[in-house]
Amino acid sequence: MCRNITTLRGLEPEATAEEMEAAARQYVRKVGGVQSPSAKTEEAVERAVQKVLEATAELLHELPPRRQPPPTLPPLRRLASSRS
Repeated sequence: MCRNITTLRGLEPEATAEEMEAAARQYVRKVGGVQSPSAKTEEAVERAVQKVLEATAELLHELPPRRQPPPTLPPLRRLASSRS
């Protein structure tokens, strides 16, 4: 479903809270069909982002280490490396 969400497991250094939140927001936007929250949708979107963020952090903490790094860097790392 969300082919464009980047794999966070196995990053070196580990995925940051900012990267996990960005992935959670991308997932919630995709599932909810909401590109930018309005006054009517903002509360529900933010609540969903927090729940997905918590589940993501828990999942990454509980999974065993990857043997290989993910095939692509998360968007926030791509932006940071392009500024260097």
